[in-house]
Amino acid sequence: MAFCNNCGKEVNDNQAVCLNCGASINSSDTYVVDNGGFGWGLLGFCIPVVGLVLFLVWNETKPRTAKAAGIGALVSVILGVFFYVILLAAAAGAA
Repeated sequence: MAFCNNCGKEVNDNQAVCLNCGASINSSDTYVVDNGGFGWGLLGFCIPVVGLVLFLVWNETKPRTAKAAGIGALVSVILGVFFYVILLAAAAGAA
């Protein structure tokens, strides 16, 4: 048997709401802190694979943090491709 978090009355395990006060029994409504952050973007920039994985995992639960990690990974990949093209152009010009 469980007890209501609101009024303290005993309730059955299969009840969704308390019959005494009407409060929800399954209080699994947890608040998720999602303020994005420069650190997650920096992690995604330094390790793009981790940034991509974090973006995919947190896309539904932490959209701001996922966006920061994804943008960091995307910027890292774009800069890597850009510098690789510059390097190839410089090597082709020197030959």
